[in-house]
Amino acid sequence: MKKFTLIAGPCAIEDKETPVLIARKVKSICDELNINYIFKASYRKANRSRLDSFKGIGDEIALNIIRNIGSTLNIDTITDIHESYEAEIVKKFVTHIQIPAFLCRQTNLLLAAGKTGLGVNIKKGQFLSHEAMKFALDKVKSTGNKNVWLCERGNSFGYNNLIVDATAIYKLKKHGSPVIMDCTHSVQQPNQTSGVTGGDTSLIETIALNAAVSGADGLFIETHPNPAAAKSDPFTMLRLDKLENILKKVMKIRDAIQL
Repeated sequence: MKKFTLIAGPCAIEDKETPVLIARKVKSICDELNINYIFKASYRKANRSRLDSFKGIGDEIALNIIRNIGSTLNIDTITDIHESYEAEIVKKFVTHIQIPAFLCRQTNLLLAAGKTGLGVNIKKGQFLSHEAMKFALDKVKSTGNKNVWLCERGNSFGYNNLIVDATAIYKLKKHGSPVIMDCTHSVQQPNQTSGVTGGDTSLIETIALNAAVSGADGLFIETHPNPAAAKSDPFTMLRLDKLENILKKVMKIRDAIQL
């Protein structure tokens, strides 16, 4: 991962039009700023609090939308998997696989992702130390797949909040793999009585700028033209029209410290 990377897109594929709109806009911004862009969207939401939460529009439909975005715009793509059998299915549609934070210790899941030969982005569990992520990394690398990144997304602080350690990027980079900062999931306020995760999007820019100063190799930002109307993570996604200004500041920081 030589160029600064942005993993960005909607939380989930919720229709056919919105993800295309987002991908085109983000690609345009990244092309202008010389950022490597990877389009992200979940094809299915398997880790919801409430039974009636939105889970997807159908696996095959969603995966085809992601694949078509990748091929039409000539960009890389990524989606998350929750069970080991999904790796063989998903690898036909995307160029990278993501391991959710809650599942970052699941040995069979990590091995299955590694065996696809695709790039693997492992989210750090909210419950794990940065040092402990070495073992998740080792599991994927044991398959012969060295294209693995670690993704910081904060640590649980009580029941309803997350905190981001200012030394997190530094600690994770000691493992020798690229490190991505998840700027949107790290502003979550989980375990709300409504059963819908809350969040404070005003903190996204601060986390992104701090990650740039700390030497992060890239950012993860879920974004949407109208987050309030989104069917998944409406309280943590960045409004699409705010993305460009944040990325411009991030790149100025990187230029200033000559990363």
